[in-house]
Amino acid sequence: MRLPTETVAALPSQAEEGSWLIKSLWRAEAVGIIGGAPKCCKSWLALDMAVSVASGTACLGCFDVEHSGPVVVFLAEDPLPELKDRVVQICRHRGLALEGLPLHAVTAPRLRLDVEEDRSALEETLAAIRPRLLVLDPLVRLHSRDENASSDIAELLGFLRGLNRQYALAIMLVHHMAKRARRDPGQALRGSSDLHAWTDSACYLLRRVDALRLVVEHRAAAAPEPLEIQLAQNPCRLELRRTEAAPLPLAEAVRAELRRAEAPLSRTALRRTLKVNNARLGETLLLLEARGLLTRSPGGWVLAVGAAEQTQLSF
Repeated sequence: MRLPTETVAALPSQAEEGSWLIKSLWRAEAVGIIGGAPKCCKSWLALDMAVSVASGTACLGCFDVEHSGPVVVFLAEDPLPELKDRVVQICRHRGLALEGLPLHAVTAPRLRLDVEEDRSALEETLAAIRPRLLVLDPLVRLHSRDENASSDIAELLGFLRGLNRQYALAIMLVHHMAKRARRDPGQALRGSSDLHAWTDSACYLLRRVDALRLVVEHRAAAAPEPLEIQLAQNPCRLELRRTEAAPLPLAEAVRAELRRAEAPLSRTALRRTLKVNNARLGETLLLLEARGLLTRSPGGWVLAVGAAEQTQLSF
């Protein structure tokens, strides 16, 4: 039987505004990896992204979600109460109600991507929920194949790519990186090089003394500059860390500062904190206001709270 074909001109186009799941961090319907050494907050980042997509709120407080919707997660190494506690703390920081959040946790004791029965069960789950995002954490607990054998890993990744295309969803695999440092983080992923070749989007967490460096790469888009993040407390969650060496883009820095504030901030207060040119700050404030991301109150500037972003300013 002949394979179905279309001329390239007849193929559907990808709208520019619809090309991201999470702006700058993860492409829409991309498969990829969150990689890092043990205890580098990979699961925290995966859950932050999962909550963002499920709620439509900005990931790490700065990166907007373009397509929100249901999310399915399976964390093989974390007990379900611990998974819930992490999500509760992320939601608490964002002012989100846990009830009604379309974030679904697979409660089965195991999920094996190389077992036909488990594959069928996963497909049925995806068909029923129709999620925007599937998070599987970590890859090493999801199969019994030889991690270094290209044929074994390629078959598993082929199955996941099939799910990606059949259900039009993004897939994030959490995976360990080798101890030996590499100039290209993707080449440091443990096991077969097929893992790096398979990724459309990837986020790598690299330990840097008292902080973590987040390095992002995409197959079909420019990546942001590396960012420093840290695990903050009360409530526990990941947040971007501003440094002189790697400052946030001004629009993101303004929004991050307003999230931290307990009251509206004046333009003068923002300029003093961010140490930026007054005219440039004014242009940025007007641009964010025009896009519906900020509003002016009698006391100063505040984040706009709406369907796309629900934020409680203090806890």
